[in-house]
Amino acid sequence: MDKKQPHPLFKLATELGPLLVFFAANAKFNLFVATAAFMVAIVAAMIASYVVTRHIPLMALVTGIVVIVFGTLTLVVHDETFIKVKPTIIYGLFATVLGVGLLFGRSFIAIMFDQVFNLTPKGWRLLTLRWALFFLGMAVLNEIIWRTQSTDFWVNFKVFGAIPLTMIFAMMQMPLTKRYHLEPASLEASDAREGDIGKI
Repeated sequence: MDKKQPHPLFKLATELGPLLVFFAANAKFNLFVATAAFMVAIVAAMIASYVVTRHIPLMALVTGIVVIVFGTLTLVVHDETFIKVKPTIIYGLFATVLGVGLLFGRSFIAIMFDQVFNLTPKGWRLLTLRWALFFLGMAVLNEIIWRTQSTDFWVNFKVFGAIPLTMIFAMMQMPLTKRYHLEPASLEASDAREGDIGKI
């Protein structure tokens, strides 16, 4: 089936909703209850996304799988280390995929971000490099925070630190996307000259 474009508010709710549930549950109960609630919320968000759009974005799917795996380990072993290291795994995985893709001349950022932009091949390469470095930096930052700060501080950073940082970084990429934007009329010509973005 063709995927439908979700309403921006629906997209925001499915992306931020599980994190807000995680924060609220941790504030009222503890990290283990919050982890269980987070797992339920993220599965519900993926189901809702599929029901409404007949599609689950790749980043959301990968994130959901990692959350379920590490959340389950957290609850079974009763060790909060697993859920705390989960963002490091996700960020590191994204950084690795993007970086390895660049080394082999491929730009996977278009797939990860559901191809929301039409860019020239150079634009895709630059955007991929920037996001790979950002994800690497976030992985390092998460490691520093969970290893040196309290659980509550880490949860607050996860909700009120990581999200704003990601949004700010994304907005900082707008000049690049405008500079290398490819009009639909010239997209076919560009593909013929330089190849599909997946063959960069």
